[in-house]
Amino acid sequence: MKKKILFISSWFPNKLDPTAGNFVQRHAEAVAEFHDVEILHAVGFTAQDQTYVLEEEMVNGIRTMVVYYRSTPYHFLNFIRRLRAYLKGFGELRKPDLVHANVLHNSMFFAVYLKIRFAIPFVVTEHWTALRRINQKRTPLSIRKTAAFIGNQASKLLPVSRDLASGLQNLGIRSPMQVIPNVVDMNIFHPGERNAGLFTFLHVSNLISRKNPDKILKVALELLAQGHQFRLQIGGDGDVSRLRDMAENSEFTDFIDIFGTQTGSEVAHRMRNADCFILFSDDENQPCVIGESFASGIRVISTNVGGISEFFPEGFGVLLDSVDDTLLSNAMLKVMFSADVSQTKMAAYARETFSRAVVGKKFCEVYDEILS
Repeated sequence: MKKKILFISSWFPNKLDPTAGNFVQRHAEAVAEFHDVEILHAVGFTAQDQTYVLEEEMVNGIRTMVVYYRSTPYHFLNFIRRLRAYLKGFGELRKPDLVHANVLHNSMFFAVYLKIRFAIPFVVTEHWTALRRINQKRTPLSIRKTAAFIGNQASKLLPVSRDLASGLQNLGIRSPMQVIPNVVDMNIFHPGERNAGLFTFLHVSNLISRKNPDKILKVALELLAQGHQFRLQIGGDGDVSRLRDMAENSEFTDFIDIFGTQTGSEVAHRMRNADCFILFSDDENQPCVIGESFASGIRVISTNVGGISEFFPEGFGVLLDSVDDTLLSNAMLKVMFSADVSQTKMAAYARETFSRAVVGKKFCEVYDEILS
């Protein structure tokens, strides 16, 4: 029998930030293959005149309610408005059997409220790198205490990696935990016939500093200057002007493709026509792009941070011990001059690990356990 599941999240795609928390949307879509799902999100918008604006639409077959509240310079007032926004949106939706909350930010006090007011149990999927054990000394005490309180009210915690589960336990969260990874859309991420030509490296991200896109480009330019022949495609949601300046000040603009924001289908097309994905981050959790690369049948070079090694079969690429230019350079040469890995093998692993069907079924088993 289908259950009514309400997804709420501290991060979720909206008109101000269309890619925020898109991994949460993919989890909701995985569950929607088995149960009746609705999505509720609240986000502050400084420029609107009304205090609250409710916007409802069907997104990939899921009823999605985003409530925009007029944000202010006052954090506490914004917190109160955000919770009221959730409450207004909830009043327009069906009463769920279970709430699937995401990210232990103070927005998820709303899940605790629903548990107390309506006896609706909730689970939490966690993605936040700030809650990794290694990062907790830099994470404000208020955030750690909030996460611990909300987490201990949940029926179950569902971190996307064992590394993150360790961090949640270190905060003092004693709720049961089970690792369930992010989803890859196998309908668009799959192997293709690669174009013959130069070996192609690819990097796609939001281009924030901890992703180190400038370092990737710097290493690529150094290798090109040494006479190695390949292409680098690099870009994403962030500011690409610095990357463009670096490329244009080199002699190798013909070998560097810098691009802006991409849709999921555009990223998938680039992956199908690339040979290796590069992720050179200081910090990660369980990044979707690695699973998407494997689903596309391409190898990955990545720093070995967060939960990456937990979902990185031997032979599928190279894991780097640190953000080090020499390590990256050597890895790029190794991948260029070593035998390719079976695309079929890589795609099969991705399907068995990250597909909607597999991840959705795992969530359903958790729901059944709680609601039985």
